[in-house]
Amino acid sequence: MEFNIPKHFNPEPFPYHHELELEITAVTNLGLGIGKVNDWVVMVPFVIPGERIKARIFRNHKNYSEADLVEILQPSPDRIDPNCSYFGTCGGCQYQHVSYSAQLKIKQSHVAETLKKIGSIETEVALPLHSDHPFYYRSKITPHHDKPRKGELGPIGFLKFSQRNRLVDIEQCLIATEAINEQLTVERASRKELARNTKKKKGATILLRHAMEGVVTDHKKVITEQVGERIFQFKAGEFFQNNPFVLPIMVDYVIGQAKSDGHPFLIDAYCGSGLFSICGAEHFEQCMGIEISESAIQWARANANINKLNNCTFQVGDAKGIFEVVTFPSNQCVLIIDPPRKGCDKDFLDQVSQFRPSKIVYVSCDPATQARDLKILLEMGYKLGNVQPVDLFPQTRHIENVATLSLA
Repeated sequence: MEFNIPKHFNPEPFPYHHELELEITAVTNLGLGIGKVNDWVVMVPFVIPGERIKARIFRNHKNYSEADLVEILQPSPDRIDPNCSYFGTCGGCQYQHVSYSAQLKIKQSHVAETLKKIGSIETEVALPLHSDHPFYYRSKITPHHDKPRKGELGPIGFLKFSQRNRLVDIEQCLIATEAINEQLTVERASRKELARNTKKKKGATILLRHAMEGVVTDHKKVITEQVGERIFQFKAGEFFQNNPFVLPIMVDYVIGQAKSDGHPFLIDAYCGSGLFSICGAEHFEQCMGIEISESAIQWARANANINKLNNCTFQVGDAKGIFEVVTFPSNQCVLIIDPPRKGCDKDFLDQVSQFRPSKIVYVSCDPATQARDLKILLEMGYKLGNVQPVDLFPQTRHIENVATLSLA
């Protein structure tokens, strides 16, 4: 077979499009399968641990190679047919070829391996919390389109698998709610018509957010979400967890961990619009949420009023002085941490070391940065208790993780 070898292709240790058989032993945090030739790692997408496959090399790096899947020689009993016709082309999902029960085990293993590799932490990790909705669960999606050409729009959808700037045209997304998919059909037609009848020449991102008001497309519109018995309002374009089926399960677990020792005071760091402090308010004498974003604090205060809570206060604070506004005695405090993907700032962890709350519940959307931070907290004298993953994003590689710590 003839093919053009990429200009900067490195031919070591394998020539371009070299085919080889591999035993898949594990899956990375990106959802890529790992096989080895001697001690050389080859990464392949859309495979399952235990499978024997044929793969085709397309890139050699300094210490590993990347390959395309050519054939499944010995399939895993966990392999299933993907529900979505875009799977393997669209980059949004990594695990639709894996039974859902096996997806949960893969994610459980990923958390355990990440804690060990990055944090030097060996501990029992629970099977992820989940719901009965592994499809049609996302309450927010943001498909894109490039600028029109000669009055016609190209693909409206998501990035192609392993591509940075090529889009896959998506008519329906099986992990978005059915209401969002109905509106997606409308939006696609509207955008194509607009491109034909105006001189609009820019690409765009389309917001589709399913809330109590229905499916909203205006970033600035105020929308309403319900979590358990609590009501939250915020602008549609702002951050709020977008799996309404699993979010209440996660919140119940986090609050359950936080209240279990009977401490009267809760500090909710990186509190956003007040999710954990408002949902946990009935279990504590006083709750204080702290957040660097002033607009988020304004929404948190408004949400406390909506829910008629008089024991929740919210303060703007940055990492360097986050506990300066706290008047609670530290030995009676529980601290909930829910930082962005980059994890906790060093200044914040220094403040935790000085304040020393009796208990910490650390919620993370990236087990790698969480493992790094947990190692630091353990060195401060904290003891790691329960480690509970949460599957907010079935069919994808993403996983939340909740770790509970107490002073040893």
